Amino acid sequence: MKTIALGKTPSRKRRPVRAGRPPREFAGEVDARILDAARSVFFERGLAGASMDEIAARAGAGKPTIYARFPNKEALFTAVVMRDVEARIARFQAYSPTGANIEERLADLGRALLQWVLVGDTIGLMRLAIAEARRFPDLASSVSRMARERGIEPVARLLAEVARSDELGPVPAFAPERLPTTARFFLDLILSPLLMRALLGERLDVLRAEIEPHAARSAAFFLAGCRHGGDEWPKGRS
Repeated sequence: MKTIALGKTPSRKRRPVRAGRPPREFAGEVDARILDAARSVFFERGLAGASMDEIAARAGAGKPTIYARFPNKEALFTAVVMRDVEARIARFQAYSPTGANIEERLADLGRALLQWVLVGDTIGLMRLAIAEARRFPDLASSVSRMARERGIEPVARLLAEVARSDELGPVPAFAPERLPTTARFFLDLILSPLLMRALLGERLDVLRAEIEPHAARSAAFFLAGCRHGGDEWPKGRS
């Protein structure tokens, strides 16, 4: 008679694990898991200290799956930052500035931009890129350039809407061919002062309390420049 040793069960043949890309319907979910895991690891370890092994473990994905999408950590970090940028830009699609006149609407647009940028996670990602600039000299500049270029289009569109809603007269700065440059000036004037202070470590709650007066002053200054000096602004990239 055939006997089976106590405490042991007959072994079952394991099915081979499938490798390669997931089915198309799950690809977006896998991408999101990888980016979420990478984001948390980057915040905890920094770019230099982060490992693809840890990111893969947290994402529940194999390293080949990650490398098939992102060739290195710099590309993965860039994707994490750009996902944050795209999410904030998407909010502009349904946003329309409010106010009784063009100056108030420009100030409202400035307030919205600052409220969406002066957020802990966004500032944290920017600081990470800056901190790694010496080790990865092209990273911070490429991330900044891509984020800036992606932000120009919705701001230019909103500026065009604001301009059309008032009797501005022939203001060259709001001509279609000049709007990208005008939008860059607006972004620099609105964002740069408070953003720079945030990156240097000032408390975000203090800076957010300054948004209202800063946006109002900047909108008035910007509009005066458009009306009285905008015809001197270049048509191309500034």
